[in-house]
Amino acid sequence: MSYVTDPIGDLLTRMRNAQKAGKASCSAPASKMKKQLLELLKREGIIADVKVLGDSPKQDLEVTFAEDKPRLTLTRISKPGRREYASVSDLKPVLNGFGMAILTTSQGLMTDKEAREKNIGGEVLCTIS
Repeated sequence: MSYVTDPIGDLLTRMRNAQKAGKASCSAPASKMKKQLLELLKREGIIADVKVLGDSPKQDLEVTFAEDKPRLTLTRISKPGRREYASVSDLKPVLNGFGMAILTTSQGLMTDKEAREKNIGGEVLCTIS
């Protein structure tokens, strides 16, 4: 039995690998944090859809990629061995505003743009460009 020490990193890697292989979708084990992250990506128009498959406690998330979008560059920033936190003044636009960073804050998951608007910082999970 394998044990994943970084579930968010595992999800991002599954998404990168599926896109590189030309797949239209991929699946990963479900968790609340992953579901929130994928719902945020869906809301921002980065992915087409996310579905929860199976019955609790063994559920999977199926991610469907947007066909009109180019391949995503997903980069994990904060890792289990080294957490990366950013205050509002440290949050710089990713790729001059063409990309985005995803943060976990006291008010939930949000993009770097939303965090700057609400004037709160947090842990930088990943960047997407």
